[in-house]
Amino acid sequence: METSRNELLWKKAKKRAAFKAHLRSYVVVIGGLWIIYGLTTQQYWGHHIHPWPIWPTLGWGIGLLSHYLAAYGHYDEKKSVEIEYEKLLREQR
Repeated sequence: METSRNELLWKKAKKRAAFKAHLRSYVVVIGGLWIIYGLTTQQYWGHHIHPWPIWPTLGWGIGLLSHYLAAYGHYDEKKSVEIEYEKLLREQR
């Protein structure tokens, strides 16, 4: 007997699984960059030089936040499309 699956829930589950894979990649790569920075940075006149890993951390972090909101946020794309459609109908009149 074939079980039917709720396509909306399946799509949401796929988004969440993809986000978790993205998060794992982020932690490994960004963690590695900070370890490399920590092991290779020398002090310059008593101060650390500019922490270059901050830029990929912030840039990729923004993308990761966007991915999180798409996977776990309460944004309902279908409802948003309906709202825009109704707005266009009102403007057309």
